[in-house]
Amino acid sequence: MIESREITLHGHKVSYLTGGEGPVLVLVHGIASSSGAWGDVLPTLARRFTVLAPDLMGHGQSAKPRGDYSLGAYASGIRDLMIALGYEGATFVGHSLGGGVAMQLAYQFPERCERLVLISSGGLGREVHLLLRAAALPGSEYVIPVIAAPALLRAGAAVGSFFGRLGIRPGPDIAEFGRGYASLGDVETRQAFIQTLRAVVEPGGQRVSARDRLYLASEVPTLIICGSDDRVIPAEHARRAHSEMPGSYFLEIPGAGHFPQLDRPRELAQAIITFVDSTEAAQPRPERLRERLLEGPDLYPATRAAAGGGGQV
Repeated sequence: MIESREITLHGHKVSYLTGGEGPVLVLVHGIASSSGAWGDVLPTLARRFTVLAPDLMGHGQSAKPRGDYSLGAYASGIRDLMIALGYEGATFVGHSLGGGVAMQLAYQFPERCERLVLISSGGLGREVHLLLRAAALPGSEYVIPVIAAPALLRAGAAVGSFFGRLGIRPGPDIAEFGRGYASLGDVETRQAFIQTLRAVVEPGGQRVSARDRLYLASEVPTLIICGSDDRVIPAEHARRAHSEMPGSYFLEIPGAGHFPQLDRPRELAQAIITFVDSTEAAQPRPERLRERLLEGPDLYPATRAAAGGGGQV
């Protein structure tokens, strides 16, 4: 059974969904989204795992204080939540912005990261949808309230037409974008959204990239998932990251868009279960990390050949 709970950390409310027993899965949603985006996969995953899906600060039912909305701050917040709940390590499952947060968490706190699952992940390339690049423009805070006006958002057909003209894929992608923009009618949520967005996106595209450090993930089992029809973050980012990440596993879901957890929840949940069952949790070794840092990414081809594993899920 999945339950909604909350806890106070650093004086701020953190809301989260949890349930199940077994190894811990932490599921991290994307920008302008919430833990609810995992609703279709949580019951299946909870049959095998302890699932923890927080509302990131500034999102959903969590607090929306003025403060730091960087990837590092989000990673630290999840680490603190895990400590407060008594969880030492977990497999981190991140979608879109959440993929960037998961990678940042693995980088900052490798002792907490058993595995990585990156779904339609940000931080793997420059390109991103025009809508997000436009929202990063100076003055967007004055335009977004018009887009998120209640009268417009109540007109479901108009919303669908609006996002459709912008190239957002029909179906779950448009519905989830609509829900996300509906939340921006609230001033505090809108401020948190803009601060988060500008930390990772600029008018020219994504400003944060993990590609120069992917070689460090050779010690962490990683599954990279994308939808073939993702029009928000190109599927090519995931394909390229798989080729650059030693020993990684890859799944491209035909016909899925930016939200595979909504398009193909059963397929996605089963892929995560298979991946966890077939891999061993990472065992970080400080001396090995030092070696990899000193070697750098130039030795990548030899490292990948020696790493073994990887492939399709």
